[in-house]
Amino acid sequence: MIKGFKEFILRGNVIDLAVAVVIGAAFTGIVNAIVTGLINPLIALIFQADSLNSLVWKVPTLTGGETTFSWGLILGAIINFLAVAIVVYFVFVYPMNRLKEREEKRRGIGQPDEPSLPTEQELLIQIRDLLERQAPASKP
Repeated sequence: MIKGFKEFILRGNVIDLAVAVVIGAAFTGIVNAIVTGLINPLIALIFQADSLNSLVWKVPTLTGGETTFSWGLILGAIINFLAVAIVVYFVFVYPMNRLKEREEKRRGIGQPDEPSLPTEQELLIQIRDLLERQAPASKP
């Protein structure tokens, strides 16, 4: 049981996942700062961000009371999620992909290989077919 746990912990996937979690936590601060300092003020120019939370739908209940659906809160969460996703993509993912493409291009990785030469058997088949076409049809 201990041996299996040790193999699990030392497997590369677990260590990669742990590194990803730590890096993700570090990037959370950066992304939140960009969203709070840049994206939210841009949204506030279009919408009144404070008023999103006050957008509700009040529905009367059967007992005479009222139930409130806070659809503005949901809309605000969706806008916030999209803002975070946009920041992560355009600030981190897109530039990293471009850097990776440039590095691969510089190293020649991903370049199309030269066409492979035909095998000996393929050459013999081609020669045979050419000889058959060139030879006069012999009649028995």
